[in-house]
Amino acid sequence: MSAAVRAAWRIGAAAALRGRAGRPLSQAAGDGGEAEGGGGGGGSGSREAVERLVREHPVVVFMKGSPAQPLCGFSNAVVQILRLHGVEDYRAHDVLQDPDLRLGIKNYSNWPTIPQVYLNGEFVGGCDILLQMHQNGDLVEELKKLGIRSALLDAEKDQEKK
Repeated sequence: MSAAVRAAWRIGAAAALRGRAGRPLSQAAGDGGEAEGGGGGGGSGSREAVERLVREHPVVVFMKGSPAQPLCGFSNAVVQILRLHGVEDYRAHDVLQDPDLRLGIKNYSNWPTIPQVYLNGEFVGGCDILLQMHQNGDLVEELKKLGIRSALLDAEKDQEKK
């Protein structure tokens, strides 16, 4: 791994942890939570409903707020890390809009905190785990398995050309 990529990871991780809000990632990412929020009939937190959400897309995030407006620093850090890697097409679900979903996702993963990140239907972890994966390069590899090329690899190429 080049020094340029390591530097980008350190800078990006620091920015994410400082809680910088960014621009909306994509329509899908910005609207995912609202589309599922409010759930109506009380089934939004059931294991089956949560399973459907987790498997609806290769990258799924359960967070507080939306990618366009995260409502906690940890959710913002996850959004920033995904942005650094150029991941714009993902589903985000705002658990503050649906208390049943908030409890349901915690029960589903047996993980007590939000945000929660799922890659290809598998629970990855929360902000701390995603940050660790970002810093040690594992996130680049996991994204590659999903057919997603990390933007940090392109940044590395650009640095080598200079």
